[in-house]
Amino acid sequence: MTNFIDYVKIYCRSGKGGPGCMHLHRAKYLPKGGPDGGDGGKGGSIILQGNRNLWTLLHLKYQKHIIATDGGKGGQSRSFGKDGEDKIIEVPCGTVVYDGETGEFICEVKEHKERVVLLKGGRGGLGNWHFRTATNQAPRYAQPGEPSQERTIIMQLKVLADVGLVGFPNAGKSTLLSVLSAAKPEIADYPFTTLTPQLGIVSYRDERSFCMADIPGIIEGASEGKGLGLRFLRHIERNAVLLFMVPATTENIKAEYDILLHELEQYNPELLTKARILAISKCDAITAEDLKKLKLDRLASKLNIPVLPISSVAGTGLDELKDALWVELNKEQNQVIEISHAPIDVTFIEKEESDADDPTEGEQTIYLNEVEEEWDLEKYKGIGWDTGDDDHQ
Repeated sequence: MTNFIDYVKIYCRSGKGGPGCMHLHRAKYLPKGGPDGGDGGKGGSIILQGNRNLWTLLHLKYQKHIIATDGGKGGQSRSFGKDGEDKIIEVPCGTVVYDGETGEFICEVKEHKERVVLLKGGRGGLGNWHFRTATNQAPRYAQPGEPSQERTIIMQLKVLADVGLVGFPNAGKSTLLSVLSAAKPEIADYPFTTLTPQLGIVSYRDERSFCMADIPGIIEGASEGKGLGLRFLRHIERNAVLLFMVPATTENIKAEYDILLHELEQYNPELLTKARILAISKCDAITAEDLKKLKLDRLASKLNIPVLPISSVAGTGLDELKDALWVELNKEQNQVIEISHAPIDVTFIEKEESDADDPTEGEQTIYLNEVEEEWDLEKYKGIGWDTGDDDHQ
């Protein structure tokens, strides 16, 4: 089983608020001290936090239940109950969260130390001290704590990179990544040697660099489940530039490029709006005369994208390729990578993932579920949560 895990399904539950205390003070010289019941503690929340040192969801694969602790009960002498402990789930930057039942998009974590409150803990109930009035000086009731929230979530990792490699199996993607970066992907003379996404940092001029992502090869019909399907295409959704690779030995380069483009469109039409470059790989396998016959200038004009001949083995054309990639990466329209997260088909994605598992620096906080449940406080004499006490806002 691979150590690269980019999909997990987890049941989460926040803590419920602790109940307020109903207590009447009694002392030797103060027999009628009045109400002094304290408030219950706040339940723990479920919080996601980005961590740039993580690159997989492996640490969550066998953690099927994440439950925050409940708030403590209020005590006498206006003693507050203990707050429940928050559960902080650290995830790699680029993690997208969906509802496990409906497949609806919930949130995403893109930055290091960015926090998203996934499920808020219940607020603690007010003690009977809050309900004393001139006409009711000994209230014998207190609020219960708010209930917990629960939901099943699906987390999908979409790696963050600048350039994404797209091509058929054995197009030379892994070889190119190994030559341009320090990454060491598996390279062999058979299809689907790359079974998981690979990342590499490509050095450029003047100590500059960019990140390149290699995903498993795509074949015609991948959108219908052939080969490894399209399950890894999520990892190029946030790439600024897509580098298509077609070997020079291919009979019809344009036809293969069109197939790749079609499969991307089937997965997410927004991918077609990204900047594209076509690299003709393995040019060392053909003669210079055959390379001229490919008429790459005419092909570039027809496709309206840069077309560059390269050879990772011979090292030819690689500097020109890096120059072209750097130019595209620095264009203003490619600086902001925004892509909408459509709802996922939960049934299909679970089947696909289960098949794959077969042996085979500032802090930002985003609050979700901000619509609070309306409480019926009639039995508490109309006194609700708007008490002016910051602990209960």
